[in-house]
Amino acid sequence: MQNNSNKNFPLHGWIGLVTLALSQTALVLRLEPVTTHFYSLIWWPYILTVDGLVYRLRGHSLIKNRKREFILLIPWSVALWLIFEAFNLVLRNWYYIGVPREMSLRWPGYFVAFGTVLPAVFETRELLDTWGVFKKSQVPEVRFSPQGHLLIILVGSTMLLLSLVWPLYAFPLVWGGFVFLLDPVNYRRGRSSLFEDLEQGSLTKFYQLLLAGLICGGLWEFWNYWATAKWIYTVPWVGEVKLFEMPVLGFLGFPPFAVECYVMAHYLRIYETDPARPNWSWKAVPLWAVLFAVMFWAIDQYTVRLYA
Repeated sequence: MQNNSNKNFPLHGWIGLVTLALSQTALVLRLEPVTTHFYSLIWWPYILTVDGLVYRLRGHSLIKNRKREFILLIPWSVALWLIFEAFNLVLRNWYYIGVPREMSLRWPGYFVAFGTVLPAVFETRELLDTWGVFKKSQVPEVRFSPQGHLLIILVGSTMLLLSLVWPLYAFPLVWGGFVFLLDPVNYRRGRSSLFEDLEQGSLTKFYQLLLAGLICGGLWEFWNYWATAKWIYTVPWVGEVKLFEMPVLGFLGFPPFAVECYVMAHYLRIYETDPARPNWSWKAVPLWAVLFAVMFWAIDQYTVRLYA
């Protein structure tokens, strides 16, 4: 861990910390519009606070030193989460209640909320890395043949397909299927991958992602429980014992989901900075707007059960 004690806690970190406290207080007092929009009002301050802490301890952070990368994470976060929303149209594992009836508030709310997923996971992992968590997680070096990579890709494809054709029993496979499908591809294309780490005998990043997913999952469920606009689970076969809105066994899905976020982000090269290869084109904005609108409409029609 690099410790730069001369770095002050940055302004955006203080803004996040103060807003975090005010939002939590307003929720306890049941003040509107905080209770309805609590998800966005709590997660963005969390992201700012964690980034500020990383900068204070390490001397550099995503927001302070890689602003373009951070900004690009937001629309890509929306896009990646909408993939799972599309799966949920078949799986029917969760639905939303209490969202604003006005589309002019609801759709921007989707964008702002879904845009927190990747920043939250990656900022949390960076904080764990800054603290040196799992830094000594070494294992014997493992190498896979090209045939082994293809077999793993086939496993990932099968997992995702089974989750769609047999959702009642195979729904958990969506939380991990993209890891097997895409990480070998990342490795073969020379992108950051967990297979590369495994070849070097390191599980540090993998363990950090698992823990980041568990931390974010716990906060997702804790903060969701008290909000007015929230999600409710209808997950089969995981028991009736719940912690907040989530069946306890359902928390097992958050760690592999964080690993999926990492693998999918590197597959799309959205978490890399390469000035010679722009990873965003403004010409694509109309197409993205159409795709977002189609999925937002689908969420309204099939996933929202109750409007505020």
